Parts: sequence; C-alpha cells; structure tokens
Amino acid sequence: MNYIDIGVNLTNRSLNKDLDGVIGRAVAAGVQQMVVTGTSIDESAEAIELCHLYPERLVCTAGIHPHHASEWTNDATRMIQAFCENSCVRAIGETGLDFNRNYSTAKDQINAFRQQLELAISLEKPVFTHQRDAHDTFIDILREYRSQLSQVVVHCFTDSRPALLDYLELDCHIGITGWVCDERRGLELQQMVDLIPANRLMVETDSPYLLPRDLPGRPKNRINEPVNLPHIVNSIARHQDKTVAQLADECLTTSQLFFNL
Repeated sequence: MNYIDIGVNLTNRSLNKDLDGVIGRAVAAGVQQMVVTGTSIDESAEAIELCHLYPERLVCTAGIHPHHASEWTNDATRMIQAFCENSCVRAIGETGLDFNRNYSTAKDQINAFRQQLELAISLEKPVFTHQRDAHDTFIDILREYRSQLSQVVVHCFTDSRPALLDYLELDCHIGITGWVCDERRGLELQQMVDLIPANRLMVETDSPYLLPRDLPGRPKNRINEPVNLPHIVNSIARHQDKTVAQLADECLTTSQLFFNL
C-alpha cells in the first residue's frame, strides 16, 4: 500500500535535523510522497528548498499561517506568487483563522486569509486551510470565495459535526490526523469520520505534532513522523468499516488529484 502525507512540517527543527532518516523511514512504511507545509514567507522558501533536495518525495504549499498573519506586508502577495513559479508548490497556505491563541490579531488574520484566497483564485491553485476556534468567521469568508476557488482542504480537522457538514456542503476536502487515534479528545471525530466521502478524505500526520496517542512504542520525545501515517489510516478504516487497503487506495487517489501528483 502507498500513502501520501498531505501535511508535514519538515521545516521544523525536530525533523529537519534528520531529513534523510525521516524521509527514509516514511518511504519504507509506504509513504511515498509528502506535502511540506509552508507557514510563513521564510518557511515557504525553506519548504521549496527541501522539495528541490528530494524532488521524488516532496511537494509543498506556500503561504502564511494565521499565527504569522501580523507579518503580512504589501510584498507578501508578490513573494508567494514568485514561490508558485516553482512546480513543487501545489497549493496556497497554510492560511486561515486561529482564534484559540491569537498570536496575530483577528483583523490581521482575516486580512491575510482573504488576501491568500484571492491569490489562490488568480493563480488557480488549491488552498490548504487552518481553522481553530474560529468556525463562524472562517466559514462566512470561505462561502464568499468558494465558487471562485478550485479546491479547498480543511487541514487537521478536529471540529464538530455541524462544522464538518458546513465544509462538506461547500465541497471541501478534509484532512484527518492522529487526533482520530485519541480515545479522549478524538472520540467525536471517530464517530463522524464516516460522514466524509471517499473523494474528499485525505490523511496527514501534521508531524512533528499530534503523535497518535495509541501508537505502539510511542517515542519518549513525542515527536511525530510521517512513518506513522499508516497507523492513522488503520484507525480511520476501522471507524469507517473499510479495509485498510481500500481506504489507503481511496486516500491516495484523492490526494493525487488534489495536489496534481
């Protein structure tokens, strides 16, 4: 079975200090390709560099995460446009709203989100989005632009059933992480993951974050890696009452189509 991890933070120091090892372990487990997440101007540039080092294994996104929205400048649009001239950049983002931590003001987050949605429309690129504790504002903005956007994935979905239905109504893709493996926080997600159509479900580790809680032999450093993606797929398959092979094949096809792989 082959897999694509649609959300890997390979620019994070805990992973990029051993890139050969991280990528080698992932490939040995069947994770043939990974999408490196761009979360700022600097990290988007670094993600592109990593893709050039491992062109058969990596593609990336380019954008500004809501945590960094206060860094948005008049030059940001031009710089992200330039990044997108690289064939490895397959989506705009990570962009969206995060009202949980508010590292940037809501005003700055909304501005950066809108600017990146408009950029995605002009470049005809998919959008890789993030939403935490901001669903009402996020969905209102997304509804304004959705008809003009090609494709949208709500990355690392951990929200409620009504939120999931809102996203599916807008024909969004949904990214599921190891959150689904948590018998405490992930219980609601376990109960509704079967609502996601096969052609809208993609899987991701969001490594080095969100180490699956039920992973056998969990590392003491709690660093998550793409090698753990098959474990997440196994969990989703169980909750969808599908074979692992069927779900893996469905997610592979959906991810290939979304990211043009």
